[in-house]
Amino acid sequence: MPQLDLTKLKVLPLSQRRSLTTVDEVLKSPENPPAPLPATTQDTIDEAAARIIEARKNDRAVILMYGAHLLRNGASLTLAQMMRREWLTHLATNGAGTIHDWEYSWFGKSTESVEQNVAAGTFGSWEETGRYIHTALHAGAVEGLGYGESLGKFIAENGAKLPAQSELRSRITTNPDHPFAGAWADLLCAQSRGDLPEGRVELEHRWKQASILAQAYLHKIPLTVHPGIGYDIISNHPLFHGGVIGRTAATDFRKFCGSVENLDGGVVLSVGSAIMAPQVFEKSLSCVHNLRFQAGRPSVSGHTIYVVDLQDGGGWNWRHGEPPKTNPAYYLRFCKSFSRMGGEMQYLQCDNFTFIHSLWHALQRTTAP
Repeated sequence: MPQLDLTKLKVLPLSQRRSLTTVDEVLKSPENPPAPLPATTQDTIDEAAARIIEARKNDRAVILMYGAHLLRNGASLTLAQMMRREWLTHLATNGAGTIHDWEYSWFGKSTESVEQNVAAGTFGSWEETGRYIHTALHAGAVEGLGYGESLGKFIAENGAKLPAQSELRSRITTNPDHPFAGAWADLLCAQSRGDLPEGRVELEHRWKQASILAQAYLHKIPLTVHPGIGYDIISNHPLFHGGVIGRTAATDFRKFCGSVENLDGGVVLSVGSAIMAPQVFEKSLSCVHNLRFQAGRPSVSGHTIYVVDLQDGGGWNWRHGEPPKTNPAYYLRFCKSFSRMGGEMQYLQCDNFTFIHSLWHALQRTTAP
């Protein structure tokens, strides 16, 4: 069966897109008073804050896994404060989380009408988004960086340096078995076709304060990205390269597993991520257990998992484990998967920004003198 030739896609400048949100509209100050919440929800958030503080006292991991809506709801400044205080030790998101992150940081706008633009054949086909995210990933991949660090560095440093073709040829010739040789070859091919340049790529990101990726890079907090091939709009671009996406995402998965290794007595926050978070977490935890058991070590224990989303959780109290198959709540994968991951799992029906904002205030109160 013939493959679609994506190099023939027509892409348009972002300036021609009707963007539905702007940085100024969505970005929220962490200093604003938190929204009022039901007493039971607030009690759980206060409990989460106390467990996070205890985990950090013991140098244990606190991992935030989030979906793109947390960014789009304006949580960047709040998360930056949490990273600055080292209340978070690892962040993880999906590919969509990076698309909006980069567009806000460079263009100051993001989001589009999926229905209208798919019908018009323009959904996601935006020149700058596909070009510069791929540029960042190629620049990072040749140095062994993951997806999140590559893009965070690109935003924070307003661009990246791509090695010259002569340098890449020399690297490949003298060290063809190097772990990064495939990345060198991918970039060389892209440059040889004229798709990517040599040398410094300068690109000012005027709104980098709105970028969770950049703030994580600047605060030296790992932020890993767990995309799917064909999930994200950078697939809708002539520069689409599954190899560089997969290579940098594979590095990030190994990094994420490294953080899960330090989760005993720690905390996991899954906020607005119904697919990526539970799927990636269960595989990473299994990898950690596999290696621990080979070394005669026990499984990860003493950790707490807080899952937050707008759905009602099926009316089930997830503190008591998963419901029977006859209960519709059994089929809420984002709850059920986490309930099987050991430790204690709790579900909160809450707006994702409201949760993070309230948690930040609770952490402030907990650590106040």
